[in-house]
Amino acid sequence: MSEYPDDLRYTTDHEWVRETAEGVRIGITGYAQEALGDVVFVSLPTVGDEVTKGDSCGEVESTKSVSDLYAPLTGTVTAVNEALEGPPELVNSDPYGDGWMYEITLGDGADTSELMDAEAYQQQLG
Repeated sequence: MSEYPDDLRYTTDHEWVRETAEGVRIGITGYAQEALGDVVFVSLPTVGDEVTKGDSCGEVESTKSVSDLYAPLTGTVTAVNEALEGPPELVNSDPYGDGWMYEITLGDGADTSELMDAEAYQQQLG
């Protein structure tokens, strides 16, 4: 059973968002990495890319399938987790820590309050 930290916000696409001093850090949830199985490749956006809420901005490939990463909020990519360029098993072993994916500065009007809290996310999982 996955844990869902209370200090994060969540999307229906199984991504999490953590507010930082510079913007937000984004990754996939424990539920998502468990459903995917062993992650073997991650394709992330490039620093400087503009991402739009709801649009695909990368992929996570596992031994079971390939899944799109969707931008949870609109903004500009400011960092990507280069540790995932090698073997990306950090996505499975530490999805809320070292397995983070990318960071963005929020665009005008973007706000994490529109995302689910941990309780709402768990309820929508069923």
